Amino acid sequence: MRRISPEKREITPDVRYNSEVVQNFINRIFSRGKKSTATTQFYDAMDIIKEKSGRDPMEILDTAIKNVGPVMEVRPRRVGGATYQVPMEVAPDRRLTLAMRWLISASRARSGKSYAEKLSSELLDAASNQGAAVRKREETHKMAEANRAFSHYRM
Repeated sequence: MRRISPEKREITPDVRYNSEVVQNFINRIFSRGKKSTATTQFYDAMDIIKEKSGRDPMEILDTAIKNVGPVMEVRPRRVGGATYQVPMEVAPDRRLTLAMRWLISASRARSGKSYAEKLSSELLDAASNQGAAVRKREETHKMAEANRAFSHYRM
């Protein structure tokens, strides 16, 4: 385990919404260095959200991230010869990271259509507490609840 955690990097806000969260989301979407493609896909998804719902897409993105972000998770802890799954509270930075990761992986797993449509429908589902990403959060909470007996092994 490292002694000093590295300092957080400055993320410049995105062009359209002037939001660091959006820029962070775009940075997580792109693969093989194609940031411009990822930016286009994300903005197309936001436009589709605006068309479908008629509400502000940033509001829906914030709601989706808040609904998907886990409050508790289990982390392995070795005590003696046994490894226990100890429920721990999730830090705000990690909550945001996990929410984005789960939303992106759930949207990639959806079938058919372009990526912008997949992402927009996953974000709309997550904003209304449905979809695969919300299910993933529920599973994480169930695991934490099931292992509540080991909570006295906190790190």
